[in-house]
Amino acid sequence: MSPQFSIAELLAATQNFSPDLIVRVENFGLVYKSRLSNGLTVAIKRYDPGVFRGFRELRAEAEALGKLRHPNIIKLLGYCAWGSDKFLVYEFFEKGDLHSWLHNESTLSWDTRYKIIKGVAAGLAYLHGLEMPIIHRDIQPSSVLLDSDFEAHISHFQQARLIESSSRSYVTTQVAGTIGYMPPEYREGFTKATIKADVYSFGVLMLETATGMQPNFQSTFNGEEMGLVQWATKMVFHNRQMEMIDRKLVRSNVNDYFCDSKVDGYFRIALLCASRISRDRPAMREVVQMLNVISI
Repeated sequence: MSPQFSIAELLAATQNFSPDLIVRVENFGLVYKSRLSNGLTVAIKRYDPGVFRGFRELRAEAEALGKLRHPNIIKLLGYCAWGSDKFLVYEFFEKGDLHSWLHNESTLSWDTRYKIIKGVAAGLAYLHGLEMPIIHRDIQPSSVLLDSDFEAHISHFQQARLIESSSRSYVTTQVAGTIGYMPPEYREGFTKATIKADVYSFGVLMLETATGMQPNFQSTFNGEEMGLVQWATKMVFHNRQMEMIDRKLVRSNVNDYFCDSKVDGYFRIALLCASRISRDRPAMREVVQMLNVISI
């Protein structure tokens, strides 16, 4: 069970929630880089009002997340409720999130990007393989935090849901996720959240990580504008995979360390995950196996 922090502890750790300590503005709240009285550096997320209906919901969320133990899942350290304010305390990662690394001037090597993708795949396989599987429902680069070794840690569990292992789905009337990463069936009125929705989002994440292109930006193929998944599908069909690599990467490095067949394998796995038809998407445990095969 995750410990409950007092508001006094959090006020001291954040210097009364000083704006100078805000390191990220995320969905549903602000994240502060903080130091606890024992010297441990942590991330304290202060949630927007209404994210949690009350203390019981916050505690239930904290206790559920506190039981997760996997090297690619962020570790929850505790929680706090103070009036309408709700807080969760996590381990802190100096490297920030994957989105920042993909879309600023910094360059991640192909090897590092591949390592990150394998970590996210392993984390999702763990969540989906639990006795009561967890659907994350918001897999995207900003949900992937990076430690000093660029090991991936899945975060942002506000929209996650437990599902009955027998049904493999969670019935909901409210679609959750981020535009561009949500599967096509959501746009078509399908309201069940399933593990295959996470697989689709992961496929989009794979494409964005390799190309540096965000899913909502229009790409051009033979003069026709289209989204990332459709563009990638056409590029792979025409065997133009090497042209898809993020331009910030030095092409010679890609060619030195990865043959065309491995780049081809990477994109084919990504498109298999991002298949328009839900049943054609592989389970994440299979994705882990496929990624391991092409990394040999």
